[in-house]
Amino acid sequence: MKLNVFKIITIGVLLSSNLSAQTSVIESIQKNPKAPFSYAELSVKEGGKWEGNKYVGGTFKNVQEITLPESHTDHSTYIRYEGIGLENNQIAYRLYLDWRNATDIFGKKVSTLVLSEVGQDGFESYHHDAPWGQDILKSGRTIGVGSYGRYDEQNDFVETFKIVKNTTAKVVNEKDQSYATITYKGWKTWGSAIDLTSRLTIFNKDRFVKVDLNLSNTISGLCTGIVAIKNIPLKQGISKNKKWGYIATYGQQTLAKKEDQLGMAVFYPLENFDKFVTTKSTHTVVFKKTKNVSYYFLGAWSQEPNGLNTEDSFYQDLDKKLEILDKNNQL
Repeated sequence: MKLNVFKIITIGVLLSSNLSAQTSVIESIQKNPKAPFSYAELSVKEGGKWEGNKYVGGTFKNVQEITLPESHTDHSTYIRYEGIGLENNQIAYRLYLDWRNATDIFGKKVSTLVLSEVGQDGFESYHHDAPWGQDILKSGRTIGVGSYGRYDEQNDFVETFKIVKNTTAKVVNEKDQSYATITYKGWKTWGSAIDLTSRLTIFNKDRFVKVDLNLSNTISGLCTGIVAIKNIPLKQGISKNKKWGYIATYGQQTLAKKEDQLGMAVFYPLENFDKFVTTKSTHTVVFKKTKNVSYYFLGAWSQEPNGLNTEDSFYQDLDKKLEILDKNNQL
């Protein structure tokens, strides 16, 4: 993929940097490190300059809102760890804020806040094992776990966000939950361009993230899924009253130790479900023609303290969640 294929066009750069508010959230969590917390983060460079598609110089500053500049693409070194971060005591995720739009997993060996320090000591330092953990998922050219795109049936491919007029992202931290909203204006795949707004919410409990997608017009092919790792089998589950389903994988599918175990899952409402397909790289849940849909995704790493470190415990946890969704329609 050539960098010039990704076209995010905007007039200037919007940086809403209520730094004191973001700093107070970090300080509040660090004062009670063992207490349950949720955290959403967005950190970009200031004080440097663009040289083509690279941002040179500058230092990272936490911001609450940004409209991506025209020059920004993957590996621009402009956004710390390349996207939005979502974290609680058990796990952390990032969603790439570029054409890839993949969701990645940061496995945690500790139950304290880590995202505020990730990537501060080198742009890609989080790829390596550290006392806090590391980036553990190789999403490649897929949507990773639980992100979203549009399934191209003709080419058997999940289309991401290569052509967008502009993208604006915002993070919000509240008492019991934290979330990011991303608005993609003029998303072009096939047919007419549309606008899509997503909200990704992490809570101060458990490992799951809720995803709410809202579109300006009804489209077919809206989808989510899980990266397909070679030799890792896919499992599916359906709730008793057939209101919700899940797809999941479990096994040696991390970038950490060879013997590592990682479970990943997506929960989806059956009323919105169209079909399931596996491309060469992605286990894909395709939704019916729609303007909005909500679903959940999660990861569970075997090195997580007091975590789900066996396949049986992972699937027992998924089945319990399926029962809750069947009864309450939410986790």
